[in-house]
This record gives sequence, structure tokens and C-alpha cells, in this order.
Amino acid sequence: MPGRLPSIALAFVVGGSAVVLLHGQSAGPPPSPSVSFAKDVEPILDRSCRSCHGDAARMGRLDLRTRDSALKGGTRGADLVPGSADNSRLYRRIAGLEQPAMPAQGAPLSGAEVAVIKQWIDEGANWDAAPTATDAKSAAAGRAAIEERAITPAERNYWAFKLPTQAPLPDVGALSHPIDRFLEQARRAHHLTPASRADRHTLIRRAYLDLLGLPPTTAEVDSFVADSSPDAWEHLVDRLLASPHYGERYGRMWLDVARYADSAGFEYDTHRPNAWRYRDYVIKSFNDDKPFNRFVVEQIAGDEMDGRTNDSLIATGFLRMGPRVLFREKDNPERRYDYLDEIIGTVGKGMLGLTVNCARCHNHKFDPIAQKDYYKLEASLFGYVETEVPLAPKAEADAYLAKNAAIDAKIEGLKASLETIEHPYRERLQLEQIKRTFPESVVRVIEKPENERTPGEALLATQVMKAASVSGSQVDRVLTPEDASRKKALTAQIAQLTNERPAPLPMAEIATDGDYRSSPLGEGDDTISCPKCRIPVPGAGPYLHTASGGYQVPPSYFLIHGDVESHGSQMSPGFIDVITFGNPPTEIPRPDGHTSGRRLALAQWIASPQNPMTARVIVNRLWQKHFGRGIVATLENFGKMGDRPTHEELLDWMAVDFMKDWSLKRINKMMMMSEAYQMASTFDDSADAAGDPENRFLWRFRPQRLDAEIVRDNMLAVGGNINLEVGGEPFFPFIPKDVLASQYRGKWVNTPDGPAASRRGVYVYQRRSLPYPMFDTFDHPDMNVTAGARHISTVPTQALTLLNNPFVLSQASLFAERVTKLAHDPASQVDLAYRVALARPATPAEIQIGTDLIAHQTLAAFTHVILNLDEFMYMR
Repeated sequence: MPGRLPSIALAFVVGGSAVVLLHGQSAGPPPSPSVSFAKDVEPILDRSCRSCHGDAARMGRLDLRTRDSALKGGTRGADLVPGSADNSRLYRRIAGLEQPAMPAQGAPLSGAEVAVIKQWIDEGANWDAAPTATDAKSAAAGRAAIEERAITPAERNYWAFKLPTQAPLPDVGALSHPIDRFLEQARRAHHLTPASRADRHTLIRRAYLDLLGLPPTTAEVDSFVADSSPDAWEHLVDRLLASPHYGERYGRMWLDVARYADSAGFEYDTHRPNAWRYRDYVIKSFNDDKPFNRFVVEQIAGDEMDGRTNDSLIATGFLRMGPRVLFREKDNPERRYDYLDEIIGTVGKGMLGLTVNCARCHNHKFDPIAQKDYYKLEASLFGYVETEVPLAPKAEADAYLAKNAAIDAKIEGLKASLETIEHPYRERLQLEQIKRTFPESVVRVIEKPENERTPGEALLATQVMKAASVSGSQVDRVLTPEDASRKKALTAQIAQLTNERPAPLPMAEIATDGDYRSSPLGEGDDTISCPKCRIPVPGAGPYLHTASGGYQVPPSYFLIHGDVESHGSQMSPGFIDVITFGNPPTEIPRPDGHTSGRRLALAQWIASPQNPMTARVIVNRLWQKHFGRGIVATLENFGKMGDRPTHEELLDWMAVDFMKDWSLKRINKMMMMSEAYQMASTFDDSADAAGDPENRFLWRFRPQRLDAEIVRDNMLAVGGNINLEVGGEPFFPFIPKDVLASQYRGKWVNTPDGPAASRRGVYVYQRRSLPYPMFDTFDHPDMNVTAGARHISTVPTQALTLLNNPFVLSQASLFAERVTKLAHDPASQVDLAYRVALARPATPAEIQIGTDLIAHQTLAAFTHVILNLDEFMYMR
């Protein structure tokens, strides 16, 4: 029953009297004398409650320093009801009867202490003590108790938090490649026998699918198989790394990390018309083999870099690529902190391999990451705002922005005049509608002056006024001729000004520094939001800092338990203590003074050789891409709850080697030149299977299911109609009208059949509320969060898609038409189909089965079977 204490035996002393509760039985009459606040209650509040509800902080606005402040309650109203503990949220939460339980940190109250609080409240919550008053020094000590977290030497000694070093290469005999020497050392330790090298048909298909996500042509296969030179494999790898399609394949890996999408997400899922420029930036960066340390800096602080370019500006789209509401921001300022948390989470998991945002509300439960580390990172990012810039020479861009700003100002004034004309009519129509629709009691609230309404009446009035919307056409019908004429003239002026806008320039969606408290209205704010709620924030600067004088970052604070209304200390920028070596700068002043340089300092710390995480994390991602499983299997978590590395010395050796030039392509090649990469996947050894059933130590190559986009790309490629144009705006593959009709918001306009609809999957429009169904079936990642390795499932919908999907059936037919043009008898057609789709000739048994199928059904039925083969769906 509510208010009943747990059914356990408790013994305690209250006011000198012993009290015993046995198994939930009544303790008899209340103990005497009554509970003393000073002796019995205040020590409990001091020890367990006031660190969050006292001088240092007031979580949820609850202040337990005095009786008056306690009775006032917090954001949820009264927490203390004298005379009724059962109705007091304070008691119910410390007793575990209501969530979240109190105290939020530290040990829970004992049963005896809970009983004391209950009796004290039931007796009237008397407060026989002077108001608590502590000096600034004591308050600072209280904050320090909440905010500080010491790191022990043992915690610093964890493998991932130490700078990587290169161990001597193991001496394992004839093997010369560094990767093979480390792997062979581990295999010998586990008594494992490695597979032999795969055949050349398998190797060339593996290399093409891995580096390009495309199958090799029959001519490319024949040329490689016939090349007996010792460097044939190296030449093949070099040629594929130089292909413009390499960036599409490995850039997609980073787009998963960056949670790339073309829409904003959430309920309205607003279209982002220029998000694709970030996608093209990533593809180009991978194709150019941009040093990874520069790549990292550009995405966090491309606007702050010396010699910034359009590319480095576009790169900052990384910070704003996550899901956003994009309206009612000023009515919901807490969203700012959610967006910052989303960015910190993405940077933490994607670049540092750490779950940093677990420290938003408390110190990390498993890793030595303090809550203060989180808020230092937040301070480093706190100045960021989202805007658009023209991609044009500065003089042209400045003139373009100035002219549009002048037109916007004029239009805003004209709209204000329109609102002045329409307001009395709209107000009268709303009141008439409310009188027709709502009861008299509601009408009385609406007619009451705003300053006389209670808080509940104010909320009711806001909701009713929103419900009683009045359209522009309704207003037009009741305007007087004079006001109708004035409105017509103003509307004409607005149209004329709109026609005077300069021709649009290409725009980029970027992040830079500014003051989020002055953010402009978003799409839909004029009609959906609450204009009267938008009270200017005292001290807020302009949204973008363009004036002379240095930019100042808005203040940010340590938030007690993550509560945006419970401020601790004002925070300075900084990094994660346990992985910070030396004394890196936390701000790098910028010559123009328009930004703080905090993000630049953060980016340079992340991309520094003195950061033990960054190189390890990206090398591990490349390893997972090539070998199907990371050396650290948990790509986003190198902390204590992640998997330990299977080959720690190898990972560190490659990380140190990578930091010589930060070249991704060089590490790609290093991995692919190893014997481990060239091993067969079909090798079967009973001792190996028993000793290492998960193949953690790579005694054979690990087959990998093709990514969702690559499944589609390969079907287009073997069908002979893939469009390999690189870059540009996204397209919309076909989705049935009935599916689109069920969607509430967002953009999807089916691209007509033709070359534009046959582009690679990386260019498919990424809509958060409506992922392309075929991709979703084959485990495309959730676009709302950063994604490390893609989840691989085997579910019936995949088989049903391959059997029945109209796209798959159409590609099977095109594949059959292609084969018919090049081979004329069934046996030749079967063999050619295998060569095109699987990069190898068909066996005699496969030719027999294939010709029988063609004879009894059709060539298209046979090519459809090829597209359903396990071998087609996997890189082997």
C-alpha cells in the first residue's frame, strides 16, 4: 500500500527512544518525545540532501535550507506537505515509492532514516532550527564535492588510456609483413593453423567489393587472373585505391559515424536542401586521401582554421548533422543541451571510442570520465550555432547577403503592418469560434484580461487560442473595403520585393560561433510556436558575431545531475582528463575575433599524436571494414565495458605507424597486402574451429554480408545499367504511393526511371522518418545516432525482398537481357552469368543445373536465382 514501509525488521533510536518494526507490523503509537528537527532530521538533510538542494545546487529548484523554501517546492510543485508524509514527494522519493529515487547520488537512506523523515512530516514538518547559512567558502566546497572526481593511477594504467607505442615485431620465421607477424604470434599461442591463400577469382572480387563496393568486370577478372607477375596484387590494390569510387565506399563508412541524413528528423522531418554537400565533401576527402588529422579538425572547426576554404566550411556540417527539431527552439531552450549532448556523444564514440555522454548527469559509472570532463567539452562547443553561407567569392557573397538582408527587413516591416490590419478581425473571429465551440466557463477565461489569469487559466487560454485557428481567407471575407485595399497594396509590395531578390547562390549548411540565445525563428515558428513566449534573454548578443571586438562565448555551467536549471560552477573549455597529456591549449584566439578558437583547440587535441584514442579508433574501424571484426570489436567503446583487443600490440603498432602521415589509403593498402587479408574463407580445420570458433585470431578470412547500398549497387552493375556519376544532389528511388501517402511530413518525390534513378546507393535521399525500405531491410544504420559497425541480421524479410521486390525482379530481367546479347546458348549464358555476377566461371555441375532451369523456366528466372545466391550477397 502507498506509504507502507518495507516489510523488514528495523531498529533505531528517535529522540532517545528505541523503536522496533518487525515485518511490517505497526510500531504502536508514535514515539515520544516527538522527532527533533535539529537532532534527528537536519543531520540527514545535511548528509544526503543538501548537496543537491542547498548552497551548492538546487536541483529541480528544490531548496532544503529553510522551511519556507522547502514548502515552496521545486519545478513540480509542493514536495513537502506538513502532516501527510504519504502525500509528500520528498518522503515518497526517499522511501522508493516514487521515481526518481532520492538521494540521486551516494548511499540511499536507511530504513531508520526514512522512518524519521516520515514521522517528522506527519507531525507537521516542524523546523526548530535557524535558517541554514553558509559562507562562500563552504558553498564552493559543496560544489567541489559534486563536481570533482579524482583519477587513480590504476585507472590511468588502463591500456586504452596510455599513449600507444610500437612493440618489436615478433620473430615468427619467414613471414615479413608486420601484420602477419603479430597475427601468427597469436595463432601459435592458441595452436591455430592459418588457411592458405585464396584463389585469384576470389581475391579480385574481394578487393573490388571491399574498396569500391562494385564487382569487377569480366575483362578485369581475366586480366588479373592471367597476370603472373609477383606485384600483380599490389598493382590491383593501387589501382582500386586511386578510383573515384573508393571515396564512395569508404566515405560511406564515415557518413555512418557522422549520422548523415538529408532531413532533420523528429515529427516534421524538415528537408535539408544542402546537406548533400557534406556527403560530397566526405567522399572527396577520402578520394584525395586527406590526412585524417586535418579531416578531423575541419569537421569540428573548419570555420576557425587558418586558410579556411569552402570545403572546410562545408565540413562543419558534421556538428549539425544530427537530428534537429528546427522550430519552437526559443520556447524549448532545453533542446540546446540535447543537441550539445548529441554532438558530444558523436565525437566521443566516433572519434575517441568513448561513451563520454554517459557522464552528462553523473560521473561515468565504469570509465574514469568525470561529469566535469563532460561539461568542459560542452564549454568547448558551447558557442556553436547553425547557419548558411553562400559558396562564392567573399565580395559576391557579402553583396548577396546584404541585399537579401535589406529585403528581409523591408518585408518584415510590411508583414507587421499586415498583422496590425488583420489582428482585430482575427481576434474577433477567434472569440466567435470559441463561443460556438467551448462552454461558458472557458469563454470567461478567454475574456479575462491576461494579467488577471491564474497560471492554469493562462495555459488553458493558450491551448484554446491555438485550437481556434483562423485562416487568412476567413479574415479576408470580413475586412472592410478600406482595410482590404490596404492589405492588397501591402501584399503587392511584398511580392515586388520578393521578385527583387538576387539570383540564388549555392549555399552550404555550416556551423560557426555565435549566440544561440538570439537564434532566428525556424520553419513554422510563425504559426506553430508561441510568439509571446519569446522574451529576449538579457545579455544575449547577436546570433552571428560580425562586429568589431572579440567574440564572447555565452556562459555555460556544470549542470547538477544534468538538470538545465541547476547550475554549478561556470565552466571553462577543456578535455577529458584521463586521456590528456601535456598542457594543450583550450582556446586558440582567431585573428578576426569572430569566433572563440575553442573548437579549434578541441579539434587539434583530438587530432594530436598526444591523444591516445583517435589513431587507434580509426585504424580499428579500417580493420573492421577489411576483416569483418575490429581488433576491438566494440568500435565505439574502448572503455572498460567494451571488448578487450584481440591483438593489442598490433593495434598500437598500426596506430603509431598511421600517425606518421595520417594516410588512410596507406593503412588500407598495408592491411590488404598482408597474407591474412589474402587467406581463403572456405578453409575448414576441426582443431581451429574447436580452439577459436569465432575466428577471433584470424585463422581464415571472415566472409562479410554486403552493406545495404552495395546489394543494390551490385544488382545494378550486373544488370548493366548502373550510373557511376560521382557526387551531386540525392535522388529518390521508387517507393509506392500508398506508403508515401501515410507519411505525415517530409520530402520524397520518386525519381523517374532512367539514369538518374540508377545512381549508386550512397546518393539515395536519406530521410530519417522514412528510410528507403530495401536499405532498411538489409540493416542500414539508424540515421539518428552515430553508427560504428553495421548490425548484420538474417531475417525472413531479406529473403522475401530478394524473391519479390520489383526492383530485384527488374534487375534480374535486365541481367538476362545483357547475358542474351553476349552469349547465345544456355551453357554459355550460365557460365557468363557466373562470371559477371560472381567473378568466376561456373562449374560443370552449376552449368547443368542452370541449363535445366532455363529449359524449364526462363533465363530471367535463372538470373534471379543468381541474385539470390549466398555467394552473391557476401564478400568472400
